[in-house]
Amino acid sequence: MDIKILSEAADRMLAAKMDGGINLSDAELRKLIAEIMDDICRRTNVSIEDRRAVEEKVYNTRRRMGLLQPYLDDASVNEIMINGTDNIFLEKNGRLVQAGERFRSRESIYNTVQSMIAKVNRTVNESNPIADARLPDGSRINIIMAPVAINGHIVTVRKFAEKVFTTDDLIEKGTLRKEEAYFLRKAVLSRMNILISGGTSTGKTTFLNVLASFISEKERIVTIEDSAELILTQPDLVRLETRNANVEGKGEITMRALIKATMRLRPDRIIVGEVRDECAIDMLTALCTGHDGSMSTVHANSSKDAATRLETLALWEGHVGSETVRRLISSGIDLIVHLKRTEEMKRVVDEICEVGDRGAGLEFCTLFKNGERISDCTMKGGKMNEST
Repeated sequence: MDIKILSEAADRMLAAKMDGGINLSDAELRKLIAEIMDDICRRTNVSIEDRRAVEEKVYNTRRRMGLLQPYLDDASVNEIMINGTDNIFLEKNGRLVQAGERFRSRESIYNTVQSMIAKVNRTVNESNPIADARLPDGSRINIIMAPVAINGHIVTVRKFAEKVFTTDDLIEKGTLRKEEAYFLRKAVLSRMNILISGGTSTGKTTFLNVLASFISEKERIVTIEDSAELILTQPDLVRLETRNANVEGKGEITMRALIKATMRLRPDRIIVGEVRDECAIDMLTALCTGHDGSMSTVHANSSKDAATRLETLALWEGHVGSETVRRLISSGIDLIVHLKRTEEMKRVVDEICEVGDRGAGLEFCTLFKNGERISDCTMKGGKMNEST
């Protein structure tokens, strides 16, 4: 018999027995589902494998994340993308594939979303149709509800990476070469300020985490993120996270506020998860006032575009001009590491370049391109500590 039909029948029987008001423990719920399946199996020929699948599916629907749960449990799935009731796409082992299942109604998507964000005290509805949150396991969820999303509720879940990647892992995956890894480790120990750029899902946060792991345990690190994802092991670590406004429009804590507050925490290094608004001016100011060795990420299509985007974001602040911002960039940013995804969906370091100043404009010196050494440091090579 079809597992879907069996699951729907078992779920209806479960709903009748639960009576809507019975608060069952996980063990009690599993026991009740097993009793229902005993009844079904007495009247229908169901294999042991199908019975187990139905019991798990019904339990997931009631207590976990329904049809999403197998994908959440699958270590090879990095991202889950729900396009309304049309389909579900997965990034699995670095490739985009279509899932075999899909939601049958907007209501079922809505109920699943509510189950997920209720765990982090967030709400999403027609009045507040967009939500971005970090789930208890560290995964990030982004929701855009209909009717803002024309083809139905759109949900993206970027799963939390339980494994903390090392440079050896990135070298093995082909993300970077050994010479690049050696150079970047030396740059971090020499307290060079590094900006990591790249498009969506190019591995910027993972790469940032690897670079930050080179920082000495003797230094005080402050991390600032929209959704806390970095996993560092240094003992003197302060982790800060932004907060959205509540339903009354109060209580928002912005990236700008956290960067300014960080100045009073006596950090040796500041790590900003991603610069995406006018907080760029505050970050650049911090990098130019004695916090060498700091790092951040930005969305961009190339190293030069990363500097341009940083300049544009800083200009949103409205009280500084382009020339001032460019001088802050040339002084505050030493290296830009640009990541990209190849046609084979492989994440790689496309370019490592040095940033300098040529009067009113910025100058870029490419050090590595496509894994090959192009040139030596020419503008800020003096910052590299030869003893590291």
